[in-house]
Amino acid sequence: MAELKLTAETRTEFGKGAARRTRRAGKVPAVIYGHGADTVHVTLPGHDLMMALKTANVLIGLDLDGRQSLVIPKAVQRDPVKGFIEHVDLLAVKQGEKVTVEVAVHTEGELAPGANLLEHVLSTLTVEAEATHIPESVTVSIAGLDAGASILAKDIPLPSGTTLAIDEDAVVLQILAAQAEEPAADEAGEGEGAGAEA
Repeated sequence: MAELKLTAETRTEFGKGAARRTRRAGKVPAVIYGHGADTVHVTLPGHDLMMALKTANVLIGLDLDGRQSLVIPKAVQRDPVKGFIEHVDLLAVKQGEKVTVEVAVHTEGELAPGANLLEHVLSTLTVEAEATHIPESVTVSIAGLDAGASILAKDIPLPSGTTLAIDEDAVVLQILAAQAEEPAADEAGEGEGAGAEA
């Protein structure tokens, strides 16, 4: 995964009023934690951060007061109505370090002929990967699967260096048979017949 660069500034004001002023200035309050170091409070450029977070588990190269560090987003708070980013928790990581993250599960191929439904029991897969090689997503084939089939976590191919961090027998996808609906006309006909006999 490519590393994106952002410049951070040390944050010295705290509280709701300070956070509002920060956001009005086009910046986002953030916290960096990890490696047993003290928590660092920073602000990040709002637009650049929003663009960076369009990539799941993005690796960010942070420049803070001339010091370089690597971080990944762990929690993003957004305004529930407008959707803008209100606050971000960042986890400091190092080259070669393993981290546990959730990656999206994508499917490819067509199910077996017939009206079957694909249910995503899990939309993401919890995996452990090197911080600098986190996959954006994983893909599994559903080609030819029929009702009753299921795909377990262990059935999903993972990139080299990535391992499962959940039960390997956890159901991720399952194929359901579509429920046949009773035609409305038949129900109406049965009701009319009953009325005539009475």
